[in-house]
Amino acid sequence: MLTEKITAVILAAGQGTRMKSSHPKVLHQILGRPMITYLLDTLINLGIGDILLVVGYQAEKVQEALKDYPVRFVVQEPQLGTGHAVQVAMAAVPEETREVMVLCGDAPLISGDSIQALRQLHKNQEAVVIIQTVVLPDGLHYGRVVRDEAGRVTAVLQSKDSKDRPEILAIREINTGVYVFDNPFLREALQKIPKSPVTGEIYLTDLIHIAREQGRVVEALIDPDVDKLLGINSRAELAAATQTVKRQINARHMDGGVTLIDPESTYIEPLVRIGRDTVIYPNVYLQGRTVIGENCLIESTVKIVDSTLEDGVHIKMGCVINQSRIAEGADMGPFAHLRPGADLRQRVHVGNFVEVKKSVLHEGVKAGHLTYLGDADVGPGTNVGAGTITCNYDGVKKHKTTIEEGAFIGSNTALVAPVTIGKGAYVGAGSTITKDVPPDKLGIGRARQVNLERRFIARKKEE
Repeated sequence: MLTEKITAVILAAGQGTRMKSSHPKVLHQILGRPMITYLLDTLINLGIGDILLVVGYQAEKVQEALKDYPVRFVVQEPQLGTGHAVQVAMAAVPEETREVMVLCGDAPLISGDSIQALRQLHKNQEAVVIIQTVVLPDGLHYGRVVRDEAGRVTAVLQSKDSKDRPEILAIREINTGVYVFDNPFLREALQKIPKSPVTGEIYLTDLIHIAREQGRVVEALIDPDVDKLLGINSRAELAAATQTVKRQINARHMDGGVTLIDPESTYIEPLVRIGRDTVIYPNVYLQGRTVIGENCLIESTVKIVDSTLEDGVHIKMGCVINQSRIAEGADMGPFAHLRPGADLRQRVHVGNFVEVKKSVLHEGVKAGHLTYLGDADVGPGTNVGAGTITCNYDGVKKHKTTIEEGAFIGSNTALVAPVTIGKGAYVGAGSTITKDVPPDKLGIGRARQVNLERRFIARKKEE
């Protein structure tokens, strides 16, 4: 890893008009995270400690979203092009900085290897400007890299300034917008960039022409990793970048011993961790800081967010799990829902159409079907019958239900909190329980059944 003093300047001031959005472009998400965070993570992992972020459009929103990152912010107002953005940033670049690397916040997938290769070329060639380029089948809207007969870079020309120059538009080597500059040269040359006669903007690429006029060394590094280097300028390009990251993440999990039945239809966000020998079926969504243990089975159409599953957990199809914990050997579903604060202990069974919220289900609890357990503590070995609900909300406050070890709750029971069902107690089916049931007692709270004579009414015959 190169250790020379470096400042990274990330250009993130634009709105991104082609995104057709009211949000800052760099905050559009790739697998649940703002796109720019991928670039920040790469720079931080490389040990680049001084990162300047040039913001402009909705600057406050970008600063708030990235407040936990070790970056400094510079506001560009108005936005007059890439050269102007770097001019604004240079006031915050330390004098002792040797290299200034400029990157685009809307090209977040550049690898650490690509960055290191640029820095190494800058060191080896003693160049004042290093630019990163790629070769495309079609140059599209990107700036074209112009070389002389000896193959040396002489200029980068913007496509919108070259509409009447087909020989320029025919060039397939394009500029990615990533540069490494010698700091003293950059400070001096930035003051010499003219405004574009077409757009009125100040282009950073004009520094190449200035450097060549001074007889300074300019080098370009063609990078083969095209898919990760191009900027994201539309919803379609955002979707393509998402697919690139998704495939990379899924491949990493499979390399680590996880079975993905259909990787293309499996959505796993970057911070998710999965143990080996876990099997994941299609159309599963694993989001946030979810942690899944070893030898788990997650069936189709499951969504898990910010939750922890220990070893050997079985999640059947159609379940939703959010900010919850499931202990070893437990199973749930199909079509069950764990809301925030659900805590299922060892070998708990939660069946179909069961909802659990902010409740602890201790070891061996069974709630087979059609049940709501909210703000409850359910003791070990308890059986909760079908149609049981904890009535935890009185219209103003939430109240707790306590069910002690080994209790049996009959079907179609309403437990009106606050209430306690004692150890080993039974609750008769169809009961509405408003008072505590002592240990080992039978609680029944229902109207007495009355069978009446049926009254027959003569019916008119159908014709």
